[in-house]
Amino acid sequence: MEMLTQILISAISSGTPLLLAVLGGILIERSGITQLGAEGLMLMGAVIACLVYIHTGSLALTLLCVLAVSGVLGLLHGFLCVTLHANQVVCGLAMTIFGAGLSAYLGKPVSGQPLVGAVPKLDLPWLENVPFLGKIFAHLDLFTWFSFVLVLVMHVFIHRTSWGLHLRAVGDNPATADVMGISVVAVRYACLVIGSMLIGIGGADLLLVYTPTWNEGMTSGRGWIAVALIIFARWNPIRALACAYFFGVLDTLGFRVQLIGSHIPSYFLKMIPYIVTILVLMFLGWRNRNKPSGAPEALGVPYIREQRF
Repeated sequence: MEMLTQILISAISSGTPLLLAVLGGILIERSGITQLGAEGLMLMGAVIACLVYIHTGSLALTLLCVLAVSGVLGLLHGFLCVTLHANQVVCGLAMTIFGAGLSAYLGKPVSGQPLVGAVPKLDLPWLENVPFLGKIFAHLDLFTWFSFVLVLVMHVFIHRTSWGLHLRAVGDNPATADVMGISVVAVRYACLVIGSMLIGIGGADLLLVYTPTWNEGMTSGRGWIAVALIIFARWNPIRALACAYFFGVLDTLGFRVQLIGSHIPSYFLKMIPYIVTILVLMFLGWRNRNKPSGAPEALGVPYIREQRF
């Protein structure tokens, strides 16, 4: 039971950065913009968090800088995809390459420097008396609790508010939404900026909480896993929570197998979460091949107001 508790705690720590990235991607793709730049945004969020925290020691200032840089990158992505109607797949790949290259350059002076205890834990002594769950949830960090609240807020926003209805309308049929007086450009820009900020915060969480040392390419493909989990979750924030922590469990199990003295090479153990993610996507794609995917109908299609269809 103690080992299971430790596995779940580690899975939450591993899955939280991914959850934040998936939620940001869901918000962006719900507006009809394909998000393939999560890897670059996470890397930029991580390196900016490392640089600012090492030089200032202020968590609040660190988060503000991460939000600012991620928001600017979101604006750049919006200018390319929404204003210039550029190919969204190419723009997403360019964002990933740009973020990976720039983060590697900026992070060289601080590579290997530890950042321990940057994010405080929220201690809940009254929760410790709850069997099993108390040990898991009584001492989680602030980012994790923020992600829990964010899941509920996004679910209510998308499915229970008029603004969420506008967002879904823009993602499914932007021409009709435009006729009804909804600004497609404004909605897509807002979603790109806010979604990019959430992805950047996911990268910051990865560095400040899960792996408190900057290393080049430290996301190890988590941005691409986030893109896959958006599809896996069918663009639903509640399902995203389960998907992110499912990946976290797989990631933690590989590490635990190494600790018990397994002779399986570590490289194969690190592959487990990625292989399982691919297999699950293949299975779901086959099982739901004759069913609606749940994706926004206008996803990846640029909206040109003067164009007739």
